[in-house]
Amino acid sequence: MITQSTILIVSNIQQTIDKLLLSLPKHNTRIIQNEEDGKSEFLIAHSKKAIKEAYLASSQNKYILLCGSSFNEQAQNSLLKLFEEPPRNIIFVIITLSKNSILPTIFSRLPYKIIKDKIILKECNLDFNKLDLKTIYDFLKQNQRITRNDAKELIESLLYKIQKQNIKLTKKQLELFSTSLKLIHLNSRPINVVTNVLLNLSHINNNKTKQLNAHI
Repeated sequence: MITQSTILIVSNIQQTIDKLLLSLPKHNTRIIQNEEDGKSEFLIAHSKKAIKEAYLASSQNKYILLCGSSFNEQAQNSLLKLFEEPPRNIIFVIITLSKNSILPTIFSRLPYKIIKDKIILKECNLDFNKLDLKTIYDFLKQNQRITRNDAKELIESLLYKIQKQNIKLTKKQLELFSTSLKLIHLNSRPINVVTNVLLNLSHINNNKTKQLNAHI
């Protein structure tokens, strides 16, 4: 049972909500999250709803779950005072996927727990020793409606496959992966980020050919 306001860093937001609801009082628990299709960012409108809910008097502990794969900075700033001086019997539970989505000022006010499942990276079916523009085009066409979370997993799996194939990347290419993950977190269109990664990696074969020719 959660006894104080806290931040939970989890692998799956909905599964965490479902699990918490088994132990929290049904009539004194409120869930505030973005319910629009394909979106899960916690916005200023949600923070206003949380503030309004917090000031509704309760004689028993009331749990307010603030959920989002990412949290708008303005929304977080609007909640700071509430976290510093919460109304009586109000317990906040922030549920998100990444520590990076929460401002340091929030972390300085609330304790946090990391509850992450062991991540098993899926190996992508691309062969980087034979990667060409046609292969990239076909791959992107199949994944044109990729979601943010799937794009993040895909980029991680691309790096895993490259390492497995013993392909050495330049410092600039390695930085491309970390930059791409940040762009996805900042709501860049997932397919555009994946396209940029693959087009940059398409030069791997050209570089290998040049190195081979240099030794002949």
